[in-house]
Amino acid sequence: MARKLFIAGNWKMNTSAAEAAALATDLVGRLGAEAKVDLAVCPPSVYLTTVRDVLKGSAIALGAQNAWYEDNGAYTGELSTAMLADVGCAYVIVGHSERRHILGETDAMINRKVLKVLAGGLKPILCVGELLEQRKADQTDDVVARQVKLGLKGVAPTDMARVTIAYEPVWAIGTGEVATPQQAQAVHAMIRDLLADLFGKTIADATRIQYGGSVKASNAGDLLACKDIDGALVGGASLKAAEFAGIVAAGAKL
Repeated sequence: MARKLFIAGNWKMNTSAAEAAALATDLVGRLGAEAKVDLAVCPPSVYLTTVRDVLKGSAIALGAQNAWYEDNGAYTGELSTAMLADVGCAYVIVGHSERRHILGETDAMINRKVLKVLAGGLKPILCVGELLEQRKADQTDDVVARQVKLGLKGVAPTDMARVTIAYEPVWAIGTGEVATPQQAQAVHAMIRDLLADLFGKTIADATRIQYGGSVKASNAGDLLACKDIDGALVGGASLKAAEFAGIVAAGAKL
């Protein structure tokens, strides 16, 4: 079945308030009426409302970079899904490799976040991916399959329509290295086969699986043309409106 491409920008811990507003304004000017590709940007949480106000009425959705798995309470520095919904978020990135490998998030914690994001009426983007040493040891499929299975544990089949998987080989994030289209497609196909085992072929065929890891306008076309790659989760290139728009244009041509 045809899956509509979904391209999201993860701004990570970058931009000032003024820069966030300017970037969002530039993106709306370039992509505000885009209909062929679904779009989202995920700014730092302190600028969510600033960016929301700029995006209003455009085709670009708002996303958050993280969420906590409790509704409220003594969790200093954390944000609940209700808070994120309150400021206009539609998507939440969950389990990004930087949170796994720098901040120590476990598969069990990430699973709790996925379930809470869904319960809160939002759409999780579940990130999975292997380290360089794991790829060299031919452990890619085992690592990614474990992250997908544990990340989606307890997710109802009816909720899978709101779930996006983002395959991001850790060795390709922010390094300039990028998986070849063949490497990326192989892992995406494995993930889709796994989803078929977990939820059935119909749901697997409908689930969008993004690629992330040094995606830019110059390589996006080859990646997005792959059968099982349904979009991109873009890091550094999403901070440059022209570059991000180039990635979207590559997808819109397909």
